[in-house]
Amino acid sequence: MGTYILRRLVSTIAVMAMVGIFVFLLLRLAPGDPAAMIAGDKGTPEMIAGIREQLGLNDPLPVQFIHWVQNMFAGDFGTSIFAGRPVLDLISQRLEPTLSLSVLTMLFAVTVGVTFGILAAWRSGGLVDRALTAFSALGFSVPVFVIGFFLIYFFAIRTNWLPVQGYQPIDHGFEPWIVHLVLPTLALSIPYIAYIARIARASMLEVLSEDYMRTAAAKGASSYSMLFHHALKNAGVPILTVIGLSFAGLIGGVVITETVFNIPGVGRLVVDAINNRDYPIIQSVLILTSGLYVLINLAVDLAYTLIDPRIRY
Repeated sequence: MGTYILRRLVSTIAVMAMVGIFVFLLLRLAPGDPAAMIAGDKGTPEMIAGIREQLGLNDPLPVQFIHWVQNMFAGDFGTSIFAGRPVLDLISQRLEPTLSLSVLTMLFAVTVGVTFGILAAWRSGGLVDRALTAFSALGFSVPVFVIGFFLIYFFAIRTNWLPVQGYQPIDHGFEPWIVHLVLPTLALSIPYIAYIARIARASMLEVLSEDYMRTAAAKGASSYSMLFHHALKNAGVPILTVIGLSFAGLIGGVVITETVFNIPGVGRLVVDAINNRDYPIIQSVLILTSGLYVLINLAVDLAYTLIDPRIRY
């Protein structure tokens, strides 16, 4: 196990290096000049040249990349070009809304998706199974922002049950915190509920057709014991895999959802940084999210051994 973890950590370093090079070159070679955007419409060529020199944009690309990597290893992710503040401070200020939305979305999606998948497999061809098939098709085909606008129109504008947009920190009270997150969580979780439920249903159907499940039923095992003690544990590896993969899509979904519901999270910070060509913010967020995703995949791989003892590294 220790050797496997070490190998994965080494491969993680290689992956992060490639991500860093890709992000750096993508931003530097894309059209647009942050110095010209800072100078504004009235900026003179001399002013733009001075800003570029101040930001280090006149240095060769390899020199800029080496300085960026050295600063990151020293814990300095740079200073925002437009805000003039350390990037890590800006990210930390926006972290709570994003974490709140992400954690609630995954908890809700996993709970509902796995439950629906188990029920659909247990009553294959029944009402729940047909409803899940229709819901999955809807969840896969409708974009998150369309779901968000529909929820806003019905639950906020028409009925006035929930707030239209915004965010309240949890230290302002649990009720305003959770109320402002109901619609964003529903909008963002629907595609993942459909995805997880479909995989859970397929995995459970495969396990329920095994001979040992028929033997357990013949011996008088209860439905609860068959589903949760025998079937779910053996079907857990594909379900855990799709939950881990869902975190990758969650990153993009959070950006869209925070924009639709005007949530001041990291996703909105990235959108503003892209519009302003704020290199340090974009690079830092992409590197941090890539590292988080790699670590989540490692945790999922290690969790396989807890679900299926036949898996050894």
